[in-house]
Amino acid sequence: MKLGDHHLKTCIKNFEELKVLGEKAFSQIKDKDFFWSFEEESNCLAIIIKHLSGNMISRWTDFLITDGEKDFRNRDSEFEISIPRNKKDIIDKWEKGWKCLFETINMLTGDDLLKEITIRNQKHTVVQAINRQLIHYGYHIGQIVYLAKLLAKTNWNTLSVARGRSKEFNERMSKKNK
Repeated sequence: MKLGDHHLKTCIKNFEELKVLGEKAFSQIKDKDFFWSFEEESNCLAIIIKHLSGNMISRWTDFLITDGEKDFRNRDSEFEISIPRNKKDIIDKWEKGWKCLFETINMLTGDDLLKEITIRNQKHTVVQAINRQLIHYGYHIGQIVYLAKLLAKTNWNTLSVARGRSKEFNERMSKKNK
């Protein structure tokens, strides 16, 4: 396998893992929790999801052809909650954004990685653009997990290695990889 193809495959896996991490966090909270915020200027889960979806659709639509900041995107509206507050609509936005990302990135090849694209009139190689999005989405998925953990309180099931369980986890992984 060529290095470029390997890099793309790895990035796709990383995006998939981020999506699953967010969904595991969603599964541990109540529907109303999607709309809770600490205070007026804080983003609730619904806003973070709405922003991620808007970003994904803008960045990944016509990825190699047009600027990643599309004219149809209204970024400021991504930070407003519309009424009615409906979890299904929020999850639909989540899925729509990820669908756009995966359809596009799965069409790329290693030969595309050094091509130049633009985001907000700034030139990026495809590698830079992908890494930029991985960082951006990872940042927001971290927010989602943290908020969900706060909201779930004592009902939270860890999405990582549980505290005080590192040795046990490492031993289990060692046995699994033999």
